[in-house]
Amino acid sequence: MNAMTRGKWLAAFCLIPFALFFFVFQLAPLFWVMINSLQSEEFGWGLANFTKIFNSKFYLQAIRYSLEISFWSSVFGIIIAVLGAYSLRRVDSRLRNFVNAFANMTSNFSGVPLAFAFIILLGFNGSFTIMLKQAGIIQDFNLYSKTGLIILYTYFQIPLGVLLLYPAFDALREDWRESAALLGANGWQFWRHIGLPVLTPALLGTFVILLANALGAYATVYALTTGNFNVLTIRIAAMVSGDISLDPNLASALAVVLVALMTLVTIVHQLLLKRSYHVSR
Repeated sequence: MNAMTRGKWLAAFCLIPFALFFFVFQLAPLFWVMINSLQSEEFGWGLANFTKIFNSKFYLQAIRYSLEISFWSSVFGIIIAVLGAYSLRRVDSRLRNFVNAFANMTSNFSGVPLAFAFIILLGFNGSFTIMLKQAGIIQDFNLYSKTGLIILYTYFQIPLGVLLLYPAFDALREDWRESAALLGANGWQFWRHIGLPVLTPALLGTFVILLANALGAYATVYALTTGNFNVLTIRIAAMVSGDISLDPNLASALAVVLVALMTLVTIVHQLLLKRSYHVSR
């Protein structure tokens, strides 16, 4: 056995703890959820749980609300994050380091503290809400509605988007802009033919991560609405720990639907990524 072969076996041996960790905390729970989603206390094995989900307006509304809130918060979040990440490349290094550190800190600001902060600021009697009403900018605003949740989700999407997109702008070289300007291209033409094609893989990847981040959010929306808003994560938790609607098998089926939605988004992302790669070439 030569040195290269021994090195490969040693590398494979070192990966065993990570493989076990991945199986125990990722694959095994997923298999358990999928198996339990096919069990029903009333009908036994089968697709009864999924039939109940897709025949119920209540659960379909939860799926629709989850997708709408996740999609729009990811869209608004990535637009603001792109502007923020690009602006950071143009400012002084000390301000850049401060904003990066602040974004890193605020990306973990979620759950009960974030919900409490938004209640103080934008609740029915929040400070910003009262000021905006007195200024005549708004007549009424409900933080606990779908629009309010989109604003709340967008807030914690922005720091994560900035952290993910900031390194992507390193791929844009300054001499490309100068060369394009020498050839007569304006700013829009530079971004249309050079900037956006180069950044497209990073933008698509970041959008998928933001979408997954919003789809899986639970603590913030629960703390804000005390579990009364109809989204998938709230429904899953209510069926696992609720006293009235306890049905872990149906919760497993809803979790499988959530996983299927993310799988579909990932597949679409890969297809768009391949297309953008071929177009850029």
